[in-house]
Amino acid sequence: MLDEMRIRDLGVIDDAVVELAPGFTAVTGETGAGKTMVVTSLGLLLGGRADPALVRRGADRAVVEGRLSLPPGSPALERALEAGAELDDGALLISRTVSAEGRSRAHVGGRSVPNGLLAELGEDLVAVHGQTDQQRLLRPSRQRGALDRYAGAAVAGPLARYRETYRALREVAATLDELTVRARERAQEADLLRFGLDEVAAAEPVAGEDIELAAEAERLGHADALSSAAVLAHAALAGHPSDPEAVDAGTLVAQARRAVDGVRQHDERLAGLADRLNEVGYLLADVAQDLAGYADDLDADPVRLAAVEERRSVLAQLLRKYGGPENTLAEVLDWAETGSARLAELDGDDDRIDRLTERQTTLRQELTELAAEVSAARQGAAGRFAEAVSAELAELAMPHARVTFDLTRTDDPAGLELDGRTVAFGSHGVDEVEVLLAPHPGASPRPIAKGASGGELSRVMLAVEVVFAGADPVPTYLFDEVDAGVGGKAAVEIGRRLAKLAETAQVVVVTHLPQVAAFADRHLVVEKTHDGTVTRSGVKVLSDEQRVRELSRMLAGLEDSELGRAHAEELLATARAPGSVDRSAGALPGRTPDT
Repeated sequence: MLDEMRIRDLGVIDDAVVELAPGFTAVTGETGAGKTMVVTSLGLLLGGRADPALVRRGADRAVVEGRLSLPPGSPALERALEAGAELDDGALLISRTVSAEGRSRAHVGGRSVPNGLLAELGEDLVAVHGQTDQQRLLRPSRQRGALDRYAGAAVAGPLARYRETYRALREVAATLDELTVRARERAQEADLLRFGLDEVAAAEPVAGEDIELAAEAERLGHADALSSAAVLAHAALAGHPSDPEAVDAGTLVAQARRAVDGVRQHDERLAGLADRLNEVGYLLADVAQDLAGYADDLDADPVRLAAVEERRSVLAQLLRKYGGPENTLAEVLDWAETGSARLAELDGDDDRIDRLTERQTTLRQELTELAAEVSAARQGAAGRFAEAVSAELAELAMPHARVTFDLTRTDDPAGLELDGRTVAFGSHGVDEVEVLLAPHPGASPRPIAKGASGGELSRVMLAVEVVFAGADPVPTYLFDEVDAGVGGKAAVEIGRRLAKLAETAQVVVVTHLPQVAAFADRHLVVEKTHDGTVTRSGVKVLSDEQRVRELSRMLAGLEDSELGRAHAEELLATARAPGSVDRSAGALPGRTPDT
């Protein structure tokens, strides 16, 4: 239950506290006083869209705070606690802030939360019904949703399975369409992959092979220069047999070693240098031997060089066609691996098409059966719903009105066969639902948007909501001028019906009708005053005497009119009289005496 709301800088409201209580609370006030802001505030607390235009002029933000009393174990309370909320003396505090720049923040139990969490909590806590909701209910799609809500699990279960099957069928159909429509493209892709894979397979490339071949080609291409350089270097180190008088590096090092060996025993430092000269001699001999071997092994082979260049050309073509950003044979091999997997997939499409076609047939059959189950459940619920709403209309001064549901199906050659017809299937099933109203005997049932006057429409919608209250109750109901266009005896009956609803739930009604407000257990008035610069609005609870004055104003336009006061007192007395509201158990459709 909603205990209270505090509203600051929202619309015409400067700072107001709306004190609520169990039972029936009426909210009244002059036009423009800010009654709508009470509804808007609750909408914000329930995660509604934040409009920066709602922020009071001159303020930097608007704030709405609410205090909720929730029974232990309730889904809304458990969800709030999961989000880290903390309770304040057993109550849950929620708030919504809207800045003038359009930013919005939500808090639940002292924790910052997404606005979506407020909407989740609101679904379990409060049902808001206003003139906008009436307009939405005029749409057949909304009427179908209303019927499904009323039917409860009888429709919800098979409809959930239907939607899952419908989604799976659409996915299968889309995949089949892609596989068949793009058959030529897939065949072309497969041919290109086969050609490329055959080309790679024929070349049999090895990762790193291109680098090794490049080095070999460089060596073979300069074999003569490399051999001459090795021979000259060997002669410089070890001498040449054809010139025994020539001085070489090995001979010079040997002379130096002999010069110091004879006196090394006299100085350790010189002895160390002699050892290093020995090492140089050995190193020169090794290098000279390696140079001789290198020159002997080096062979200028034009045939091998041609073979290497030819192989490099083959690999270069592979790199150009199938290489990646690094231009390596490893990337070519990766492409071949990926291409093989893709080719296997393309080659297997025919088998896949067969499997998907079989799956599609199975899903179509399942969908047809589920659609029939949903339709049957809707048909059964439609009769009960229509009877319950008609009974409510009798209580709302429309004793001869009859409400029926028209469930139809749309033919579609591309649809599925159901009951001997090929009909259109949608995510909601196969039924098109429309509420029909016959306001008096002899009148033909017509869609409520065309067959009801403004006052009749308000009563039909109120009857629908009261039936919903019995079928799908929530702790709090807010009705925003659903009695618009109604007056006289019908208004009194509306007040009685709202009072009955308030026996099992908290009911808050924004109304212009004194006949409705008279039945309230608690009466709030929204007042505005002018100080010359800004408009300030407040919300206060009325005493019995103040209620008489407010009802008189609503009746006669004058708070102190004797006739108005007399009429107001009569209305209050009528509303409070024993038996004025049917207190029998189970009077609300869909509710049991223990609900």
